[in-house]
Order: sequence, then structure tokens, then C-alpha cells
Amino acid sequence: MPNSHLFSKTNWDTPGEESSKSFWTRVQPRHLHCFAKASQCKHTFLQKRIFVNNQIRAREVRLIDEKGIQVGVVSLEAALSLAKERGYDVIQVTEKVEPPVCKLADYGKYLYQQGKKERQYKKQQGGGLKEVRLTFNISLHDMETRAKQAEKFLLKGDRVRVALRLRGREKALKNFAKDKAEKFVEMLNHKIPVKVERGLQEEPRGLAMLITKQ
Repeated sequence: MPNSHLFSKTNWDTPGEESSKSFWTRVQPRHLHCFAKASQCKHTFLQKRIFVNNQIRAREVRLIDEKGIQVGVVSLEAALSLAKERGYDVIQVTEKVEPPVCKLADYGKYLYQQGKKERQYKKQQGGGLKEVRLTFNISLHDMETRAKQAEKFLLKGDRVRVALRLRGREKALKNFAKDKAEKFVEMLNHKIPVKVERGLQEEPRGLAMLITKQ
């Protein structure tokens, strides 16, 4: 059993209820770093309350141990006792299941892993729509800068809307403007393979196209 100096006081005596009595639940100094990390992540898992130890309201839980082995349906009191004996927390991992599924784990590490999964999922799903603006008389240097900006967006999984603004007499030189847009895509292709999701189209303010990463 872990040393008592690794624990801080909370309630083990009456599962599911607040009590003035105290018990030791495993909250180590390193958890503070995990909590800080988790608080910086604006992910959906933080919007739902995670019930741990005496915060769990059910009288019985379907328990999974720290090795992922199914223990079965046991009383919350027995689960808390086993967690205390092995130096872990009881963490509820389901909401609308009776009895709720709980697992033995280090609460700080659990929060960190949940945040990591959310970040990976968001990265796979990609962000939203970003825009890169070009002008009719854009220089080669500025076009290179815009290409680098678009590359960063694409690497994050975003789609990029390339807008080429045309003013006054510039609207009469649309073929020249189209060449500019095509040159931009060609320049970007040397940095990262791209796919034109929506070709160059006329808009009230000029021309625009939509590109994604291949």
C-alpha cells in the first residue's frame, strides 16, 4: 500500500454522499501538472463531469481493474476498498449505463490520456475553413508568404479558401488574375501535395477557389 504522504484527504465512508468524515484518496503532486495540462485543453471531455471515488453516485459498479481485466459487478464500497489497497482511483467511464462501468486508474494520468485522445481526434477530423487572400498585383515574395501560410493550415487538416480580390479595372483582366491563382497553387504544390476541391469561381469581389491536402 502506498505511503500516506502521497495522499490527500477526501471521503470514503459513505459512497455517493458528502460527509465530514475523511479518507485518503490518491492525489499526488504530479497530478497538479496533469490538471494544469487538462485545464488548458478546450475539449469535449472536460465539458462533462468525471466522477471519481466518492463522487460516484451508484451503489454498485461494473469494475475493470488497472490491467483491463473485468472484475464484474461489485459494490462501490468494495471497489473503493480495492482501489485504496492497490493505490489507484475508481473512475466512472460511462454515464447512461446501469450499473456504470468504472475502472481502477491513476486519476491524473487518466485526465492527461483523455486530453491526448481528444487532441488526436481533433487533428484527424481537421479544423474548419481558413482563408488566404491574394491581390491582383501581389509580388512573388508575398505570394511565397501566403503559400507558407496555406501550407500550415493544410498540415493541420484545414481546408483553405484562396480569395483573389479584384478592384475596378482589374475585373476586366480576369485571365491574368486566373494565371496568378494557378501560379499560387503550383507554388503551394511544391511544398505540400494539394487537391482543388472547388475550382476557381467568380464572386462579387473577385475570384475564389477551395483547396485541401491530398
